[in-house]
Amino acid sequence: MEIMVSNMKSEFVVIFIVLFSVITFSQNKKIKDPKTKAPMLIGEIDRTAFQDSVFSWWFNSEYNMYEVDTSSVQVEKDKINNYDLTLVMGTWCSDTRREVPRLFKILDYLNYPIDKLKIYAVDRSKKGLSGEIDSLKIQRVPTIIFNKNNKETGRIIEGPTETIEKDIVKIITKK
Repeated sequence: MEIMVSNMKSEFVVIFIVLFSVITFSQNKKIKDPKTKAPMLIGEIDRTAFQDSVFSWWFNSEYNMYEVDTSSVQVEKDKINNYDLTLVMGTWCSDTRREVPRLFKILDYLNYPIDKLKIYAVDRSKKGLSGEIDSLKIQRVPTIIFNKNNKETGRIIEGPTETIEKDIVKIITKK
């Protein structure tokens, strides 16, 4: 009887932790876009948000079609791991729908650690869920911010100057 109670307590603890984690860490919040009435992401999100059918049609299509310019980024493959990235985007934005899947394809190619990437979805006024990006002074989306040692070293705003790959290399090599 003692062993059975102990096992039940252990199982209860495990179930509680799993449920707490799901509730606490499920972050991909959607709201209704006042302009189109379509769902849009808001606040801090993770990559799984793009697999929601509302967003996967554009994300997966662009991701699958994009070909990484491997010759541009091959030399810098390890250097990007020294950077923390912040991506601010709007799922309602055509530039986001084009550039974000491309960025993910490049980061996947570079084996960039996903835990070093923070993703924030904003509304049409470039506001997040609770002021979490106010200090970033976002004017256009998507904006990709590169930080090294807690200091901003560069941004790609709305779209690349040349290509995302070449812009990344310029930022992480200071060219």
